[in-house]
Parts: sequence; structure tokens; C-alpha cells
Amino acid sequence: MKETFAKKVEEEIKEGKRYIEKLGPGLVTGAADDDPSGIATYSQTGAQYGTGLIWLAAWTFPLMAIIQEMCARIALVTGKGLASNIKKLYSRKVLYFCTILLFVANTLNIGADLGAMAKSFQLIVPSISFVTLIIGFGILGLVLQIFVPYHKYSKYLKWLVISLFSYIITGLIIHMNWANLLKSLIIPSITFSKTQILLITGILGTTISPYLFFWQTSQEIEEEIKEGKTTVHLRRGTNPTELKEMRKDVWTGMFLSNLVMFFIIAVCSSVLFKNGITNIGTANDAALALAPFAGKWATTLFAIGIIGTGMLAIPVLAGSASYAISESFGWKEGLYHKLKEAKAFYGIIITSIIIGVLINFVGIDPIKALIYSAIANGIVAPIILVFIVYISGSHKVMGHYKNSRIGNTIGWATTVLMSITAIAAIYSLF
Repeated sequence: MKETFAKKVEEEIKEGKRYIEKLGPGLVTGAADDDPSGIATYSQTGAQYGTGLIWLAAWTFPLMAIIQEMCARIALVTGKGLASNIKKLYSRKVLYFCTILLFVANTLNIGADLGAMAKSFQLIVPSISFVTLIIGFGILGLVLQIFVPYHKYSKYLKWLVISLFSYIITGLIIHMNWANLLKSLIIPSITFSKTQILLITGILGTTISPYLFFWQTSQEIEEEIKEGKTTVHLRRGTNPTELKEMRKDVWTGMFLSNLVMFFIIAVCSSVLFKNGITNIGTANDAALALAPFAGKWATTLFAIGIIGTGMLAIPVLAGSASYAISESFGWKEGLYHKLKEAKAFYGIIITSIIIGVLINFVGIDPIKALIYSAIANGIVAPIILVFIVYISGSHKVMGHYKNSRIGNTIGWATTVLMSITAIAAIYSLF
């Protein structure tokens, strides 16, 4: 009997390992969604409104998972990235407009994320200067993307996902009112105030964000190239088994993303809101504010999470803009290429990160950078969503792998929702 039990445990462990090994683009994309700017938004939400908006963690999960699954399916069926598919079917002027705005939004986000990472590192090691850390993180990000082969680089990104668990650990260690949290998670509440509308828009913009759309499709292509499918002809087409594995990957990544969102809002609600700390400007502010009430370890765990997610998100932000622009203009693209083989592609990544570093030294307020980034994302997201839902629902493009009726309905509902919140946010700022 003991031998039978031991065998079952061994089989379960092996199955778990196989499951984790097969996770890739979806897991990394979901984890990158919780970048330092996203952490700042969630922290502010918990500090200002307590558990009032924690329901967004549950209600946005199926929306973002279905959209990201559409992006991945487009790549698997067509063998091409998102921008390449849009360019083939629609006006290039619209695509150029969207990709330029995406580059601007992502670069502003990179700047804010680098600043948050540097300040968080100083909470752990105060002796290292802010300038050294900003430049160091920027150079490290560039070296890894440009000089590390993709098959090794993709594994490195998967390992960085572990940093997200620092927020879950923090939530499990401190005292939280679980009954109240779960009730607020299920039942939505909203006051329609200007501040709340901006926060909701920020949350939607950081969970259903354009850079994730482009990264998801491009990484599905990179994974197929890694398996030897080096041409569009070899990549075109998929099968039910491949789609099943992709869905596991995408839904796992999006679930982890929203689970972390839940814990960040819950921690800030239970500690900061409860103690009257309601004004959180950056992710670093949230980490620092936890110390007097939850102890230094809480600050350290939050800081580690900010650094880890920043190292994960910056390559995704820079890379997604580069994929989108390179595909739009027909330039050679892909992390599987060496620098000399895809100079324009890597040039965009280098430019984006250098500008992101410089933003921290030219007096641009990181909060304003994130607001401008949110506005740019608010304009781009609904436009790109129209393309995604239309392409993934097209029988001509997708064949019998097109959207289901339910998927199509949720996709268009998400597009309408993103359009309304974007308009409301832009209106509330002027």
C-alpha cells in the first residue's frame, strides 16, 4: 500500500514537472503584466479604496485570458506575428499610428519601471547610487536580450516569474480579513468618481495592454522557430493538441497575473488603508509604507518583487514595440537573430531602453510618465482589439480554429469596455 502511494506521489510530481516545462509565452506574458507600474496602480487601489475595487482581479481574468488566447491562436494558425497579420488585411497607416504610440507608451513605462527598480534596490542596499542602478539595470536588460541565445533567454524569463510569489507570501504571512476579501472579490462596487475612473482605467490598461498582445504572438512564433519551424510555410497551421497546450500556458499565466494583483491590493488594503495611508505614488512608496505596520521583511519582499518583475517586464516592453514596428515595416525581426542579422529590430530595443534610462535624469515625473503611458495605451488598445477579435473570428484567416460564439461575444464586449474607459479617462483629465 505504501509503495502504491509512493508511486502515485512520484507520478504526480512528474506530471507537475511536465506541466511546468510546457509553460512558456503565456506564463511570461502574464507575469510581465505585473510590472512595477502595474504594482504601483494596484498598491494605490488598495491603499485608497481598501477592498472596494479588488473585484477587478476576478472580473478581468477571463477577459484578458480570452484576448491573449486569441493572440496566441492567431500566431499558431497563421505562422506570423500580430502586426504582420494586421498589415496584410488593413490600412498600414492605422498600423503605423498604433505602433508609434505603442513605442512611446512602452518607453515611458520602461523609464518609470527602471526608476522603481533602482529605488527598490536601494531599500535593500542603500549604499549603491541611484544613477549606478538605473544604468546598470538598463545595460543588463540590453545584454541579456541582445547577446543571450533565445533558448537560454526564454528559460531566464521563466525563472524570473518566481519573483511574483513574494507578493503572495506577504499576503499569506500578514493578518488579513479573508471573509471580507472574498466577498469583495465576488461582488463589484463602483462610485464613478474621477479618481476611481482613472484607477479602473489604469487597472484595465495594465491588465489588457497592447504590449502583451504583440509579445504573445511574437513569442509563440519564437517558440516554433526554436523547434525548427524557421519559415512561415512550416509554421502555418496547428492542431488540437498544440492548441490545448497553448491554452494551458495562457490561462495559467493570466491566472497568476491576476492572483498577484489580488494579493497586492489585499496587502495594501489590509495594512495601508487600514492605517490611514491612502496616497501611494509609486511601487517603491508602497514597499516603504509597509515597514512601520507589517515589518521590514514586508518591505523587503515587496522590493524584491518590484526588482524581479521589472527585470521581466522591461524586455517584454522593449521587445513588443520592436516586434510591432519591425513587422509593420517588413524588417527582419526576432530574438533568435544575432545583432548583425537584425540591426533595425535590436536598434529599436536599444533606443527604447536608452530613452527609458534618460527619462530618469531629465526631470520627467514618473507618475506623469505612467499617466501619459496609460493614455497612449487607452487609445491603442481598443483599435488593436478590433483587429484581434476580427482576425481571430475570421473563417477565411483561421478556418475552423476561429473564435467560438461565446469567445467572439466576450472579445467584442472587452473592446467596447476598453473604449468606454479610455474615453472616460481622457475626458476626466481635461
